[in-house]
Amino acid sequence: MQVNKPVRRRVSRPERERQILDAASAVFAERGYQAASMDTVAERVGVTKPVLYDHFGSKEGLLLACIARARTELLEVTTKAAAGATNPEGMLRNGFRAFFDFLDSRGAASTLLYEESATPVGAAAEALEGIRNQQTGFIAGLLAAHAPEADARRLEAYAQVIVGASERLALWRGRRGDVTAEQATEFLMDLVWSGLATAAVQPRL
Repeated sequence: MQVNKPVRRRVSRPERERQILDAASAVFAERGYQAASMDTVAERVGVTKPVLYDHFGSKEGLLLACIARARTELLEVTTKAAAGATNPEGMLRNGFRAFFDFLDSRGAASTLLYEESATPVGAAAEALEGIRNQQTGFIAGLLAAHAPEADARRLEAYAQVIVGASERLALWRGRRGDVTAEQATEFLMDLVWSGLATAAVQPRL
């Protein structure tokens, strides 16, 4: 009696890269960069270690790819959320909520965006700072759109404060484990919106 062997589905390169990035993001978040190994990532994906090197070149290259993907996806979700608002207050609230929802959807891997211990110094740290700069520029741009006559330096300072507060709140929330995305959004709005509403951008906000 002939036994048919199971047919292995061929995985496309983009799909394989997605699988690798999913596994690597989780491993880096769980163990930190130094303790994470390519062997562990390969095992979780179900491939050999040379496959990882073929796709990303090195462990650092893999980490940079994880951060780059998170950067792109974060900007996409926050931009879409802010665009759906009808007023400046809603714009900020939607953006904050999208940020916390994004972190929740990524689970432990989200710590790559705000947990310094998960990334080493060097290129990865610079990439992480790039995400901060991206979000700072995005927020400053949103504020400027509603207050074009406001001092650009002031708006950039506000954006820096907002991004920093968001990261610290995300870190605190992750350690507590009992604060919802909705609650975190309202905590941030309590602080940020009350300040913006009485600041120099108030006439257009």
